[in-house]
Amino acid sequence: MSKAADALGHSGALAVISTHHIAGGSAAFFVDVQRCYERFDPDTPPGLRLSSADDVPYDSVEFDRSGRFGPVQFRRYERDLTYTTAEYLDLLATYSNHRALPADARRGLFDCIEQLIDTEHGGTITKRYLIQLAIAHRTR
Repeated sequence: MSKAADALGHSGALAVISTHHIAGGSAAFFVDVQRCYERFDPDTPPGLRLSSADDVPYDSVEFDRSGRFGPVQFRRYERDLTYTTAEYLDLLATYSNHRALPADARRGLFDCIEQLIDTEHGGTITKRYLIQLAIAHRTR
């Protein structure tokens, strides 16, 4: 935060965008896919469920701790994105927790997800996102 404040002009503002996967979209798929994760990813907590947008905290800790920014203003937007099986697997392949899995576990997980989408969910799924914009003006 200090480096960002230093880079801004005197009246500058810092905007931070975060994205959260939340409940909604193809809700049944995200309950069903938990079995795949529990089977192939040992770090998956049993029975994990997605949070609602209201349960995602407004987090200004880093801004506040820096002492360099005024009050944080938040804007939130929910968006549903629909993916084919191939598109969804391509997306998952970019996530660090999936990339960190041993190759055999990742292949098993992706095969399990592919079969679930294709056989039980009609070849597409919809993922709901909460996109949060946090904006604060530099104070010093």
